[in-house]
Amino acid sequence: MPSEAKVERVRGLSERLSAADAALLTDYRGLTVQEADELRTALAGADTRFSVVKNSLTRLAMKEAGMEGLAELIDGPSAIAFVHGDPVAAAKALVDAARRYPVLEVRGGFAEGRVLTAEEIREYAALESREAMLATIAGLGKMQMARTALALQALQVKFVRLMQALREELPEQDAGEPAPEQTETEPEPTETETEPAPDEAGSEQEGGT
Repeated sequence: MPSEAKVERVRGLSERLSAADAALLTDYRGLTVQEADELRTALAGADTRFSVVKNSLTRLAMKEAGMEGLAELIDGPSAIAFVHGDPVAAAKALVDAARRYPVLEVRGGFAEGRVLTAEEIREYAALESREAMLATIAGLGKMQMARTALALQALQVKFVRLMQALREELPEQDAGEPAPEQTETEPEPTETETEPAPDEAGSEQEGGT
């Protein structure tokens, strides 16, 4: 039955594996103390911590963290690079260190929810870092914005030229010619019959007698 101390160590190692953005497994046998210190310093610049681990406890921790495939790669003196940043930058630093120290063997790793082979880690190292990719994307975005602005400017020029051409084709109205005035027609007076006044009627009767 494992002791309580071993259980705690396995749990702590499992938590470290789960919290890391990636874990890169290596065989460090043959490295001198000075070379190991230089390797730790180089990896620290990529937000990565290089730790020597015990195989039996590491296998248990990896299984507990759901990295059974990586546990199968453990053989001989082992160390893990715990990545807390860009996995590509960490892979670059580790592969560069393996070139400087040929005894350092990259066995595999775990990133993005899957086990990586040593060849896949080298492919990671060949990629551009996250910062470089973001800078490239930003540059492409600026170029696209500039092209869009030029295209909109060209459309604006075409629109202005079209409006000028339409204005030239429309007939011009003489500004000095007054508009025709509307005249109101007065109603014609109607004829009405008038009766003679009483005095005039009496005069006519007296004259007839």
